[in-house]
Amino acid sequence: MKTALILAAGAITTLAMCAPAFAHIVLQTKEAQVGAAYRAVLVVGHGCGEDATTGVRVQVPEGLYNVKPMPKDGWTIETVTGPYDTPFENHGTQLTEGVKEISWTGGNLPNDFFDEFTFRGTLGGQLEEGSTLFFPVIQTCGSKEDAWIDQSGDHDAEFPAPAITLTPAAGHAH
Repeated sequence: MKTALILAAGAITTLAMCAPAFAHIVLQTKEAQVGAAYRAVLVVGHGCGEDATTGVRVQVPEGLYNVKPMPKDGWTIETVTGPYDTPFENHGTQLTEGVKEISWTGGNLPNDFFDEFTFRGTLGGQLEEGSTLFFPVIQTCGSKEDAWIDQSGDHDAEFPAPAITLTPAAGHAH
């Protein structure tokens, strides 16, 4: 009987460790205020299967402006810029283009460890309160890739894109 309980406990622990909630790349802060600065921290909790993460590429959603990635020791940062659908007013200057994608490459994050990849920007005042903003991510592990791009909003999806919920702008009540 004791052996059966130990085996059952071990099986439950193994299943819990494999649960999708532990397998996602997520944003540390899951809510952000419309019109405010946002510090995005992507938490990478594992590799692709057992393989170490060697690259992380995130698509910056429309409506997040003036984006700047944070350097990481041992990783090379590259950005792709492009036009904004809606220009952004930044301290009296109209921005019409900016960072649309960020990639960190050349590092080595073993599957047994986690790490964070950080960037910041400003959420546009035209964004809709209560809506969801998705940050699709491609995780590279050597020659393998995991595409965290599902934007269905289904938390049980196999590869959900990291996302935030937009909260009311400062001084606005529902």
